[in-house]
Amino acid sequence: MKKIILSLFAATAMTAAAFSGSANAADMGMPMKAAPPPAPVMSWTGFYLFGGAGGGLLAADTYTRDTLTGVPLTINQRMGGSGWFGTVGGGYDWQVSPGWVVGILGDYQFGSIRGTIQDPLTGISGTEKMQDAWAAGVRVGYLIAPNVLSYVNGGYTGAHFSGTSLVNLAGVPVGAHTNSFNTNGWFIGGGVENNLNIFGITAPGWFMKTEYRSSFYDNNNRRLTELVDGTNALVGHDINYRPWVQTISTSLVYRFNWTGPGIHY
Repeated sequence: MKKIILSLFAATAMTAAAFSGSANAADMGMPMKAAPPPAPVMSWTGFYLFGGAGGGLLAADTYTRDTLTGVPLTINQRMGGSGWFGTVGGGYDWQVSPGWVVGILGDYQFGSIRGTIQDPLTGISGTEKMQDAWAAGVRVGYLIAPNVLSYVNGGYTGAHFSGTSLVNLAGVPVGAHTNSFNTNGWFIGGGVENNLNIFGITAPGWFMKTEYRSSFYDNNNRRLTELVDGTNALVGHDINYRPWVQTISTSLVYRFNWTGPGIHY
């Protein structure tokens, strides 16, 4: 019985000494192991700006028609062309669930995407150039990873095309030209946007996106004027011109309040 009492007394004393040592260490300012900081919350909600460049293909359905009656005088043909452009824009996104992001966007394109326009009745042709375009719309995206967004977009678009001087089959100017014009339409597209915190690079807020877009514009009647005699009279028929522009671009994106890898608050 005496041995049991002595054993209990010794165990109690050792426990008290352990607690006393911990308290003394805290009182003496000895460092304690801190709890790890909470992981940052991933969020795509916020404003962003972007700038980039790309290339495009211009196709236009054309036919010649009578100026007064609008009756087609030739079969419909598709003319082609290509070129490059720069782009700037911005938008705002909302992350509405762990996997889905919706947003609004607007952008401006500038450059030189060229395509052929011709009048097969008289054998004259020229080169129309899309000098700039703008677009406004919405996008819906799905997060294939916390910092990688795949998306589709669509909306309203407008473009400005230059006029062109027309030449004959020998390449000689014939004194006729088309005037510059504006046209409107709609677009649809999609792409992928990803954070640049990759390969050991720390770039909080910086993203890269690659996007395909297809823009369909309204019919435009290009009247042929300024004949060789300088009277500025109408030729008597128009060229119906309906552009379709496909582009692919890569842009650098900055998100102002990105919360994710590389961000600590």
